[in-house]
Amino acid sequence: MTGLIIKRPALKATLWVLTILTVTLYALPFLYLLLTSFKTPFETLAVPPKLVPSTWTIENYVSALERSGVVPSLINSTSTAIISTVISLALAIPAAYAITRFRTRSGRFLSITALVTRMVPPVAVGVPMMSIIASLKLTDTPTGLAISHATISLPLSILLMASFFEAVPVEIEEAARVDGCGRFATLWRVVLPVVSGGVAVTAIFAFLASWNEFLFATLLTSVRAQTTPIMIANFQTQFGLDWGPMTALATLYSLPVIILTIVLQRHIVAGLTLGAVKG
Repeated sequence: MTGLIIKRPALKATLWVLTILTVTLYALPFLYLLLTSFKTPFETLAVPPKLVPSTWTIENYVSALERSGVVPSLINSTSTAIISTVISLALAIPAAYAITRFRTRSGRFLSITALVTRMVPPVAVGVPMMSIIASLKLTDTPTGLAISHATISLPLSILLMASFFEAVPVEIEEAARVDGCGRFATLWRVVLPVVSGGVAVTAIFAFLASWNEFLFATLLTSVRAQTTPIMIANFQTQFGLDWGPMTALATLYSLPVIILTIVLQRHIVAGLTLGAVKG
C-alpha cells in the first residue's frame, strides 16, 4: 500500500510533464508566428533568430490590412467556409440518417464510397473539378469554391454524423412516431437536438476543411474570390518573403478558428463522447 501511495504522485507528475511538453511542442510554432508578427523588419530577418522581439510594433498588422485585396480575401474566406459548411451539413445529415436507420445495401455502398472518397487526395481531382466548376460558370466565385470544398468535407461529415446517429436509441424515434411525428419531423425535432453536439463537431470540421484549404483555392480563383491563404502565400517583395505582414495576417487568420473552437469546446467534447458509445 505504501508503494502505491509513493508511486501515484510520481505517476501524476510524469503525466503532467508529458502533457505540458506535448502542448508546448504544439503551441511553439504558433507562438513563434505570433511573436514574429510584432517584430521589426530587421528582427524578422535576424540570424540567429530571436524568439521575443526587443522592440514591439503593430506596424506589420497595419501594413497587412492596408495591402490591396487582403480585406476582400478575408470576406471571401468567411463566406466560402460558411457556404461550404451549410452544404456539407445539408447533405450529410439526411444521408447519414438514412444509412443508419434504413440499413439498405445502397446505404452501405454509400458509406463505403464516402470512406474511399476520403482517402483520395484532393490533387487527384483538381483538374476534373476545374472543368466541372467552369461548366457551371462558377469559376472565381465563392459559391464555386464552396462547392469544391464541400467535396472534401462531405465524406468525413457523413461518417461523423452516421456515428452520432448510431448512438441515438431507436426507441426515441418510435415514441415520437407514436405521438404523430413523421420521419422528417422526428429527425428535425427529436434526433437532431439529441445529437446537437455531434452536429457542432461536424460543422467545425467542415468549416476548418474550407478555411484552411489551399489547392482548390489556387486552381479555382484568380481575383474576385481569392481567399486569405492564397493572399498570405503572395506576400513577396523583390528581396524575398515579407515575413512581418505575412505572419501578422496569418495570426489574424488563425484567430477565428481558435475562438470558434474555444466557444464550442463543450459541444466538441460532448459530440466526440456521443459518437463513441451506442445506447
